[in-house]
Amino acid sequence: MRIGLIGLEKSGKTTIFNALTGSDARTNAYAATRPEPNIAVVPVADARVERLVSMYNPKKTTYAVIECMDFVGFAAGEDKKQIFSPSELSLVKNADALALVLRNFSHETIDSLLGPSDPLRDKETVMTELILSDLILAESRLERIDHFMKRGAATPDMEAEKKTLVKVCEGLGNNRPISSLGLSPEELKPLRGFRFLTEKPMMVILNSDENNFSKSSAFADALEGGLAMVEFAGLFEMELGKLAEDEAKEFMEDMKIEASAKERLTMLAYDVLGYITFFTVGPDEVKAWTIKKGDTAVDAAGAIHSDLARGFIRAECFSYEDLIGLGSEKALRDKGLLRLEGKTYLVKDGDIMSIRFNA
Repeated sequence: MRIGLIGLEKSGKTTIFNALTGSDARTNAYAATRPEPNIAVVPVADARVERLVSMYNPKKTTYAVIECMDFVGFAAGEDKKQIFSPSELSLVKNADALALVLRNFSHETIDSLLGPSDPLRDKETVMTELILSDLILAESRLERIDHFMKRGAATPDMEAEKKTLVKVCEGLGNNRPISSLGLSPEELKPLRGFRFLTEKPMMVILNSDENNFSKSSAFADALEGGLAMVEFAGLFEMELGKLAEDEAKEFMEDMKIEASAKERLTMLAYDVLGYITFFTVGPDEVKAWTIKKGDTAVDAAGAIHSDLARGFIRAECFSYEDLIGLGSEKALRDKGLLRLEGKTYLVKDGDIMSIRFNA
């Protein structure tokens, strides 16, 4: 899972990145703009994996992972065609979801340069910049299609693409993200190669200081019906990562923070993206796998290896809850709770699977 952290300059994205990943990337608000984003891969904390490891004692343990990408902040209305450099754009287009980091903290120098924090204003500014970026791309493609059509080189696929792009440009021109246009699967098909930014799932990270933390219900209400949100005390939570576990837990309790920044973002991202986790277990390895809710047993097999999907015969399957409740696979068999599922079986969160396939 790839999450792109984006937002306006001085919004504290790198502070959030450090809090999420345990990194020590430079957060100096006045540092020269770095040429490339910060990138780090962190394991998804999942107590179920730890419990399975205690049961199977495997040689190897593999958690699901999140790749966090911290992109350089941009200024509203920058005099350039794209808010991301070409190298950044190729990375951000590969993100599974975008997290909009919004400033909700006071800083004397930043306030004097950019004004007091206003998360709602900044959210609208970021969305407008993303919409403009997509509109530039869509209009450029439409111009090329029109050029081909004038030369008599039109194809049915090109005509279908133009029809969708006209609808997209109209929506973007009215300041509406592509995800809100209600395009059908057939209409979305010609857009897959573009990987438009406003077509991606999005969430909000509200970056608060200790004085504002947990006091932003008005902002949360204003987002109702819009983007899912999680609030971090960014600087405070970045510093927590430098403390011993017991000491960090004590400070978290004082701030009424129930889980780490990484755990809270993970829960939100899984919900926004519609992801679930299934497991493979054994003496060699216990591993967590991430797939989409609604994926089939064949999709799960393909997540493990394409050969398993091609030669799929059956999936031997049981639930994590049943395993923990009964204590062993033998007890599951005795109770008839170990199942053989076919290609169309819809995988459930917490399923433990072993794929039978024809090599």
